[in-house]
Amino acid sequence: MTILTMIAKMSEGLGRTCAIFFLTLLFSLPLGMLVALLRMSKNRAVSTVTKVYISVLRGTPLMLQLLAVTYGPFYLFGLGVAREKLVPVIIAFALNYAAYFAEIYRGGIESIGRGQYEAAEVLGYSRYQCFLRIILPQVVKRILPSVTNEVVTLVKDTSMAFTVAYQEMFTIGKQIANSQTSFMPFVIAGVFYFLFNAAVAFVMGAFEKRLSYYR
Repeated sequence: MTILTMIAKMSEGLGRTCAIFFLTLLFSLPLGMLVALLRMSKNRAVSTVTKVYISVLRGTPLMLQLLAVTYGPFYLFGLGVAREKLVPVIIAFALNYAAYFAEIYRGGIESIGRGQYEAAEVLGYSRYQCFLRIILPQVVKRILPSVTNEVVTLVKDTSMAFTVAYQEMFTIGKQIANSQTSFMPFVIAGVFYFLFNAAVAFVMGAFEKRLSYYR
């Protein structure tokens, strides 16, 4: 099998890899903000439950979480395994990354001086207006490098979907490598992940430049 043929076959799973990446960000970024706010809640019960959620999701392997979400309903409740594996894959990825983003958000929010909240209150801003118009833009600027790091990790973590036999690019490459006894599919996959991450770094770098006026 030629290199071009390998690339053509692996490209069949490229769309699925991109789907995992973009859908995970779509759900985990806002969910992470919600989790962060719950984590900072003055209600001790809410804060404690959120701490446990973050601790469990960050303290256990993503691979285990993928298996739990995909096959857990069958073993625990006798429900059928989802035919479309993308749904449990996205649920597992979104829950996992939301826990990481939540702590990044929390660190950014807590880094803002209390005086800014008090100044906004004096100027007549509501708590919602203060957070949305004053605090959040500064938080975004401060946490962008950390968020970029997690997004880069997500690009590579999409390959974990092979755990539940989801046919993304790396899974197909692995199958080709086994059938052809060739390491070339892994080289092709490595080049793809490198280029994908280079694009992510470029886009996130552009965002940082746009927000440089907060310095």
